[in-house]
Amino acid sequence: MEELVIRDADVVDGSGSDSYRADVVVDGGRIVSIVKEAAAAGCQRPKARRELDAEGLVLSPGFVDMHAHSDLALLRDPDHGAKAAQGVTLEVIGQDGLSYAPVDDRTLAEVRRTIAGWNGPGDDIDFDWRTVGEYLDRLDRGIAVNAAYLIPQGTVRALAVGWEDREATPDELDRMRRLVAEGMEQGAVGMSSGLTYTPGMYAPDSELTELCRVVASYGGYYCPHHRSYGAGALRAYEEMVALTREAGCSLHLAHATMNFGVNKGRAPELLTLLDEALAAGSDISLDTYPYTPGCTTLAAVLPSWANEGGPEQALKRLADEETAERIRHHLEVTGSDGCHGVPVEWDTIEISGVNDPALAEFVGRTVQESADRRGETPWATARGLLLADRLAPTILQHVGHEENVRAIMRHRVHTGGSDGILQGAKPHPRAYGTFPHYLGHYVRDLGVLSLEECVAHLTSRPAARLRLPDRGLVREGYKADLVLFDPATVAAGSTFEQPRTLPVGIPHVLVDGRFVIDDGRRTDVLAGRAVRRTAPA
Repeated sequence: MEELVIRDADVVDGSGSDSYRADVVVDGGRIVSIVKEAAAAGCQRPKARRELDAEGLVLSPGFVDMHAHSDLALLRDPDHGAKAAQGVTLEVIGQDGLSYAPVDDRTLAEVRRTIAGWNGPGDDIDFDWRTVGEYLDRLDRGIAVNAAYLIPQGTVRALAVGWEDREATPDELDRMRRLVAEGMEQGAVGMSSGLTYTPGMYAPDSELTELCRVVASYGGYYCPHHRSYGAGALRAYEEMVALTREAGCSLHLAHATMNFGVNKGRAPELLTLLDEALAAGSDISLDTYPYTPGCTTLAAVLPSWANEGGPEQALKRLADEETAERIRHHLEVTGSDGCHGVPVEWDTIEISGVNDPALAEFVGRTVQESADRRGETPWATARGLLLADRLAPTILQHVGHEENVRAIMRHRVHTGGSDGILQGAKPHPRAYGTFPHYLGHYVRDLGVLSLEECVAHLTSRPAARLRLPDRGLVREGYKADLVLFDPATVAAGSTFEQPRTLPVGIPHVLVDGRFVIDDGRRTDVLAGRAVRRTAPA
């Protein structure tokens, strides 16, 4: 007898087609049969060891978080309720060009310092890997949800070149090509970049093109956090389209927003650019989160030259009065490349987390608010915080535009990505709420997307981008990564005031046919594994 039958579910199968009522049978981690309209037809109902009454619930494929920062959280926190409770059954990690493989001992130490604001310092993690394959093997020991990995181009450059702002030598470029090829052979699905983060931003387009050629040869895709989301946003999008076209590589645009005041109302220009590239034969997709503010580290807004050489050099520059004044001028007057070419607005930058508990008073306040309370300039406050917390503070940037968010999420190549940073006392609520917020707010409450269309955005589209032949749809023979949710009540519980509140209306989540959320509660099941690249046919 089969393990499970989900009875009388309203199946939204991920294809974008109309929903239908069915009994769905799961066994051995896969969907083994789908009996449509079983009750109405009066046919023999399938039996199983467990029968789950899904009356009033939608059954869909598990959601794919195309932009996640759970690289250490998956190892640190077996519960991982932030994602499991949302119905996420697969995360794509290794984002924004910085992660923990491939590394040597020196590069690992530097990367850990650089992205401590994203993932914590990692003092509680046994870093018993150095290669991409070894990291994926570590995930295979058992995690809450599945994970796919992007080779981080910034980490590759740090390993082969260092943290200096210079062109790679021919030998260094050859080594980067080999590192990317090895990562792809070991199971990565593509390569990411953080082109406003050091050291990845120091790579010229010619270098990125060469690495993308390697990615393309393995059927992977390139996922850049491109060079500007502010004053140069459209130019930066054009650059990535042209670069990947030359390399013959598929392109997935990370958190493809149009933020900052200069881009208000300009989403149609981005979408026209994408439509023209798609019509010309480019293979492009994108992801967004359904919120207006962004999230990063405070150190990331500094000009790139201030971060050259790695974290220790950045701290030395901040400590030097003359150099710190140059940094301030770039931030406040000319607009630093780290802040996307836009002069910083301190009243839009809210501190969301710090590593040192003694600095907790800054969390939940903008830099401007803390400066006013302290009777000093905003730059003095920001500089002091960066030095005291050794570059670790994370921030929310309240610079988005709702009309842009809605326009972009409607596009036919759109997918969902949380960009969720799980660190800090007051993280962005998207880390805990992205997927139910799509379903509750933008589908049910606003009608921006139909339910069937939205589910396709969150399931089959990302599965197609990842070249996963047996995920992303409710189909016989497919993996039983499934979500049951109540369309009348599903909603994000997380808010900017209470960002770690879990969602409502998602009572059941299955990974590999096993319940990781059952009747609204996290089980002790660790059914997730590394999802490795599928070789092109």
